Amino acid sequence: MSTLRVGLRCDASARRGVGHLVRCLALAEEFLARGAHVAVLGTVERLDWATAELAARGIPVHPGPDSPAELVEAARRHHLDVMVLDSYELDPAGAGALRAARVFTLAVIDGDSRGQVADLYLDQNFGAELTGLPGRLLAGSGYALLRDSVITARPPVPPPVTAVSRPRVLAFFGGTDAVGAAPVLTQVLVATGHPMDLTVIVGRPEIEAEVEDVTPGRGQVIRPVPPTTSLPALITQADLVVSAAGTSTWELCCLGAPAALVCVVDNQRESYARVVRHGLAAGLGELPELTAAGVAGRAARATAARTLHGLLSSPQRRATLAGKAWSTVDGRGRARVVDAVLDAVRPAAVTG
Repeated sequence: MSTLRVGLRCDASARRGVGHLVRCLALAEEFLARGAHVAVLGTVERLDWATAELAARGIPVHPGPDSPAELVEAARRHHLDVMVLDSYELDPAGAGALRAARVFTLAVIDGDSRGQVADLYLDQNFGAELTGLPGRLLAGSGYALLRDSVITARPPVPPPVTAVSRPRVLAFFGGTDAVGAAPVLTQVLVATGHPMDLTVIVGRPEIEAEVEDVTPGRGQVIRPVPPTTSLPALITQADLVVSAAGTSTWELCCLGAPAALVCVVDNQRESYARVVRHGLAAGLGELPELTAAGVAGRAARATAARTLHGLLSSPQRRATLAGKAWSTVDGRGRARVVDAVLDAVRPAAVTG
């Protein structure tokens, strides 16, 4: 039986962020574990840690085809059986062109298929549902794509209630913090007045400079650190995590992290609202509200600071969030996705 060949069409950069690449990397790890050959077709710009993660797994990176014709040509050149499309920027007609060329196509989406005609769709967002698609939809956080480093760090039970006088807080906003959320939320955390040991992941030098300009209050320590492969360990050691409502939400849930989320871009809004409504994380509002000038901005920041103070001062509140989150994402989502692909492409190759 020939080796299954899989292409992952995604991009990552300081401007785009790394969410698409991170969830494709999780899929890559699962395909590799099943004996497939995997390649990334796309651009990974000025992200040394991401390049190193791919190299460590022996995943080659080829230039990203953009047009439907280029996608088909690349699939033929690399003899691909499967193409995963994870992008908001590609021509939606690419999926249909690949299908017509007999390349099995999985479109990873976030609430909007953009008119793509794929064999299989994946929307890993909590409570996701989309009707009228021409192919099968894998919907919901049961299909969350999580990397090995997250799955192996998942605790066997939800974290217990822990009372601490100076909570350890971790703040991070994607691999590059493309929208500059870290300085804003660092200021909001300081405004709680609660003692804390705050670690802030700073994706870019200019973000680090802004975070270092924030003056901590009494009993508060602010520690900026660069992006790290040890993020899952930092998450599990934290008493509270403040993050963007993107793909990292499912990592936080899987690890049972008590979390407070910020909606930083429009396409997170629907998932953010569902997650907060169902008690998987606390909500701090939308970034444009928190950065607004005048009375409205001050009110939004004050409300977020009150929410954070409540979490910092209540171990029970943190434990309730952590337990609900932990029970929602079990870490087996990527295996279910690859099962569905193998089921469709090669029924005899299903390995569980």
